[in-house]
Amino acid sequence: MSIRTNKMKAISVLLKELMTARSKFQRKRDASFDGKLEKLRLDLNKIKDVFVRVKKNEEELIDTLAEVHAHLRKLDRKKLDEDMDFICKRIRDSAHKLLPMDAFDDSYKEEDHKGNQIFHSSQELQQPHQKIWSLEDYLRLDHLSKGCLFSLLIFPDNTVIRKSNAINLWIGEGLIVDKENKTTKEWGEDVIDNLLKCRVIVRYGNEKCPLIKKFRILPNIRRHLKSYTNEYVDRLEYNLEKSRFQKTRLNRLKLEQNRVILGDWHFDYSIHTIFNVGASYLNFRPQWVKQFPNLKVLQLGCWQDSPLHHIEVGSEEFLKELRNLTHLKYLSLRGISNIFELPSSIVELERLLVLDLKACHNLETLPNDISSMKSLTHLILSQCCLLEEMPKGIEKLTNLQVLKGFVISTPRKTPCRISDLVNLKKLRQLSIHIGSEAVIRDREFESLEGFLALKCLKISWSGSDPRYGNIFFILPPNLTKLHLECFPGKIFRECMFDTRLLEQQMELNITGGKLESMEADIQWEFVDILRLKYLKPKP
Repeated sequence: MSIRTNKMKAISVLLKELMTARSKFQRKRDASFDGKLEKLRLDLNKIKDVFVRVKKNEEELIDTLAEVHAHLRKLDRKKLDEDMDFICKRIRDSAHKLLPMDAFDDSYKEEDHKGNQIFHSSQELQQPHQKIWSLEDYLRLDHLSKGCLFSLLIFPDNTVIRKSNAINLWIGEGLIVDKENKTTKEWGEDVIDNLLKCRVIVRYGNEKCPLIKKFRILPNIRRHLKSYTNEYVDRLEYNLEKSRFQKTRLNRLKLEQNRVILGDWHFDYSIHTIFNVGASYLNFRPQWVKQFPNLKVLQLGCWQDSPLHHIEVGSEEFLKELRNLTHLKYLSLRGISNIFELPSSIVELERLLVLDLKACHNLETLPNDISSMKSLTHLILSQCCLLEEMPKGIEKLTNLQVLKGFVISTPRKTPCRISDLVNLKKLRQLSIHIGSEAVIRDREFESLEGFLALKCLKISWSGSDPRYGNIFFILPPNLTKLHLECFPGKIFRECMFDTRLLEQQMELNITGGKLESMEADIQWEFVDILRLKYLKPKP
């Protein structure tokens, strides 16, 4: 396919060709040339995002112009006169958004003498009406928000960060904890609200959606914060912030090179956080953990919100040494290739709070029993395609707040039933995956009514047999979001859920599957938001 045929596919074609060429070029082991290819890959990924955003902004502008056209056709002079200012503002705003000025960060500033960086920084392209972040914005933050802000500086400027990834990082570093009748998620939500109000971060995505799932750190925040703390700290007696910045800088190890070997460095200070910012190939020396006796956060997996970002390890033997990281609170192996089995020794990490294994597509086996990991608050197993068997003891993890990727297969492979999870009194987010050979026990889903703390529930199917969709469940009283993915039935009535216990309105998302009709005996007044995606219309 010519890349001129379809601009939306051009980048995908180039990326595929680049990966093929890169695998051949790597036989000569030229690190300098490989680094240039990596820069090219990053540039292409950013351009792909620009195409998507421009197309979305074009559609938004056309929608606005269509509304104006409707006003003019109606010839309602009074209504048009009342709405004129608002209409003009919407047109201007939509037109301004056509060019995503923030598409590239400072690392892509053009430098003619080097010739290998082709983009201007987002600050140089910043729109003139945007107010620049100031010291006063920083001083309005409370101590907790300031600490969490410094924690975010481990991410590159202007990159898109998922809110859940940021909150999990704060949990691992001990910045937010369950206290004063608030969960870590609620504390994290408060911090993000404060950072948004003070313009330190900006939301990313659909501005019409009331929920914020992603955000960006504004350009040059790191440089401004460093100068502010150094210049004003003595006069304003913010010694705590100054020492926190220095400690954060010294106690963190960022993996930024494309290829990294852990165990090759020696430090004269204790490392508390290892964060993979940009490494794609990870290798480990024997006994590598001895260099990190006080490690609390080990983020080796993918944090970027892109399926194109690839991470792989030379061998999964490094996992066996994790048992020696007795202070570890946060472990992410998200999206890493070549991990087939999680060793049973992982259960010795009794202080671990967050275990993120999302999208480990080669992962087949978990430890047989994880009941000793009683500190766990987040267990994330979603998108592990080859995982068919759940470990014993999940129902004994009484501190669990988030459980994603709970697989229902055969009774032999799923010894823990949904009804057993009722013992998890703090569980607020649950996703269930029904396998292609699942055996659903009688009245199994009716026990959901006892999940009193549950806020978000997702059920996904891998089997296409309509009988798997013929289930009945009672929604818990505090549920605010229900997501059904790849529902195998054609009529929604085949999947019956009772809303009698609901105490508030909820959001209902239906993504993919064979659904053709929304006909159902449902109390629709409880559905505040309905989203339908990737469904084929009834012929």
